[in-house]
Order: sequence, then structure tokens, then C-alpha cells
Amino acid sequence: MERGSQFIGESGAFLDAVERASRAAMLNRPVLVIGERGTGKELIAERLHRLSSRWDGPLITLNCAALPETLIEAELFGHEAGSFTGATRARQGRFEEADGGTLFLDELATLSMGAQERLLRAVEYGEVTRIGSSRSIKVDVRIVAATNEHLPELVDNGRFRADLLDRLSFEVVTLPPLRAREGDVMVLADFFGRRMAAELDWSSWPGFGAMATEAMQRHSWPGNVRELRNVVERAVYRWDDPDRPVDHIVFDPFESPWKPRSAKRANAPANESPCDEVIDAALSDAGVRATLDQTMNFDTVDDLRGAVDAHEKRILQAALARHRYNQRQTAKALGLSYDQLRHCLKKHDLLG
Repeated sequence: MERGSQFIGESGAFLDAVERASRAAMLNRPVLVIGERGTGKELIAERLHRLSSRWDGPLITLNCAALPETLIEAELFGHEAGSFTGATRARQGRFEEADGGTLFLDELATLSMGAQERLLRAVEYGEVTRIGSSRSIKVDVRIVAATNEHLPELVDNGRFRADLLDRLSFEVVTLPPLRAREGDVMVLADFFGRRMAAELDWSSWPGFGAMATEAMQRHSWPGNVRELRNVVERAVYRWDDPDRPVDHIVFDPFESPWKPRSAKRANAPANESPCDEVIDAALSDAGVRATLDQTMNFDTVDDLRGAVDAHEKRILQAALARHRYNQRQTAKALGLSYDQLRHCLKKHDLLG
């Protein structure tokens, strides 16, 4: 199985996006691909190219965020020898390299206004001019661009040219996040799991256990498919018994009792409980601090630990209610990992 070119999924939202891209592929028009990180924007760009009449031409990719503003125009349009310091010889830009094919501009929203202006001319007239040259070059390039930003809002804020957006948005394919792709989490997890098991030379694929399945279905997947792939592959390779279903999932590989502390907590007691972080997180909010100050009667406190535990429990109860008892959202709001929150809930008998 090729590692990065498959479209895996069966949800309606996902299939609708793929179908829209497939229909747009036939036309020689620009397409914008919108989506959160890890949703498969580059795969859609490749599909648009492979299903088009340009399929045998070049597919050139440029990540607009990977280069400093001073070099992005040289990368796009090329330069002549001596046009700037370090330009020892003439060089084609990505537009010339993509002549007869497709140019995929990733992270489009990071382009400077100057680069946007030159891109507009290239899109409108099919001409580019190398830096340091007065001669324009005709190019036949289809543009596919991707971003995780809402471009109309950037236009309203003066950060993106409205006329460029008009020319690039003949079709807009918006990819749904994984959390909106009903049923696709386990379809993808099974695919990535099988592939990793084959890489490890397992004789068969045992699947996932009930605990791992529940954990993956409840996770919000902020990194989408890319995060899911990493989580699944990590879980499979760490699993020591290929004959039993994989049943341990680690979402955060940085989570460790020995992880470096942030500067603000460097002087905290070494034996401090994870639950103490609940109070720290809550007290960092001025409104919560004021509320606690008003409700606590410090003159009647004769058991410090008991008073702290009582207010810790109240903080947890209030946070859970505020987030409709979604433990992952509650943990995020309190600055805790999911496991730390579960430890605190267990301590205060709030898991039931």
C-alpha cells in the first residue's frame, strides 16, 4: 500500500468533498481547498491534478509558509543572475516549472501583499516576470491553492486581496474535520493499524480492544487524520502482544511524570498532586479567584487540607457542568491532561 495517497472514509461529509473535487478536476479552472491541518488538502490537490487533462504534466508544490517573504517571489517567479545577493545564476520559478501542469500553493494565506499582487497578474494574464528581468514569460499553469484560514474574513481585515480571491475561488472544496466525519475514525484507525502491523511483520491484525475503541471515538482529533495516523501507529508498535487486540492508546506522546516543568511552575513542591494544578489553573482566572474569595470564610478554616479539597471539588464540579460533562473539554479548560483530570475526578469520587 502506498503510504500517503489513499482516500479512506465512508461518511457523507467526506465523500461529498471528494466528489466535488472530482467534478472540478475536469475543468481548467483554479480551485481553493480549505480545511484544518491534517484533513488531506494535499491529497485533494493531487486528485485534482491526476483526474484532469494535465495528468501527465508536472505537479509542482510550494509551501508558501516555508519561505521568508524576501524569497517567496523568487521561488514563485524565478530570478535572473545578479538580481539580488546570492543570485549567482538564473533560475526558473515554480510557475515555469509547472508549465503544462498544476501548481499547488499550500498555506496560501501567508503570502505577502506584494506576492499576492504578482500572483494576481500571473493568474489573470498567464504571464510571469523573473526578478531582475523586464521580459515576461507565457506560462500555462492551473493553480490549486490551500489554506486553513477563512479567506473572506482576511479580505475584510485587509490581509488578502479581494480581486485575487475572486480569481482563485472558481470552486472551493472545504474538507470536513475528522470529528465531523461520522464513523470514519475507526475505519481510518483500522486501516492505519493493519498497515503498521504489516510493517512490524505481525502474522495477523488483532484489531482494537473496547477501551482503545472508546477512547478514539471520544477524542476530538484537533490534528485530524494526521494525528490519528500517528496515534494508531504508535499504539500498535508499542503493543507487546500481537495476538491480543490493541487496547492502550496514548494521545499525547509528550505526557510523562518527568516532563520538564514550565517556568511558572519550576518552584512548585516536588510532591505536588496533579489535582493541585486544578486550583492553579482556576486561580489564574481573575473571575474565579474573586468568586472563591467571596465564598470562602477564612476565619472558620480549621482544616487547611480539607478546605482546599472542598474547593477543589467545587471547581471540578463547576468546570464539568460548564462543559456539559465533556471530560476532554474540561481538562483542556483547566490546563490539565485527560489522565490528570481523571485522577482528580477519581480522588473526589466524581467519576460516577
